Amino acid sequence: MTNDDHAPVYAIIGATGGIGADLTRRLAGQGARLVLGARTEADVRALADEVGAEAYPLDATDFEQVQGFVRHALDTHGRIDGIANLAGSILLKPAHLTSLDEFNQTLALNLHTAFHTVKAAARAMMKEGGSIVLMTTAAARIGVPNHEAIAAAKGGVIGLTRAAAATYANRGVRVNCIAPGLVASRMSEHLVQNEAGRKQSEAMHALGRIGQPGDVAPAIAWLLSAESSWVTGQVIGVDGGLATVRGR
Repeated sequence: MTNDDHAPVYAIIGATGGIGADLTRRLAGQGARLVLGARTEADVRALADEVGAEAYPLDATDFEQVQGFVRHALDTHGRIDGIANLAGSILLKPAHLTSLDEFNQTLALNLHTAFHTVKAAARAMMKEGGSIVLMTTAAARIGVPNHEAIAAAKGGVIGLTRAAAATYANRGVRVNCIAPGLVASRMSEHLVQNEAGRKQSEAMHALGRIGQPGDVAPAIAWLLSAESSWVTGQVIGVDGGLATVRGR
């Protein structure tokens, strides 16, 4: 991590996941100052040590912890130029087989963490502006079987993104979200652990493969940066064509 006071300051929630870790290493390589948040303390401290960043263990479903994370970033660096929330989950079940506990947990991990990020970061960015990046899914933009809970939660993130972008635009705060297809990670490994499941997943994407963290992280990095300073309220698909293109 650079000591340059002019280097951008980014806060990453869910930094130790596949996309989060790729994003962290990418931003660190660009000289950004980083504050990393994740649930597992050992993992986030190891990643922070690797890239020379600040580590802050947190449960993003708890607003007070997210608020503390943002406050720590401000206290450490004096400002936050961008924040990304990569916390989330994947639940593939039809509605009639999804328990209420599973549905509520899916909302908590995906929609509530996004709202907590916006609530805490928007206030911190009101004076100098900044960028907030959230994560939705291609499955919230099209109808995919057995995605009721996750599509509902991530559909809420799309609505949150656009409303918050409108609310805070006059403060110079931009809010956007990325809508990936299926990306290889610990979170998704149960979906592609056998050959049949992997081939089915690949066939859903027009480009014929599932994504890698390195396919998605550059788009997040761009939205965090000043290079995207005229972009707000957008849902950007990085999905191998899943939401818009029918494969052969």
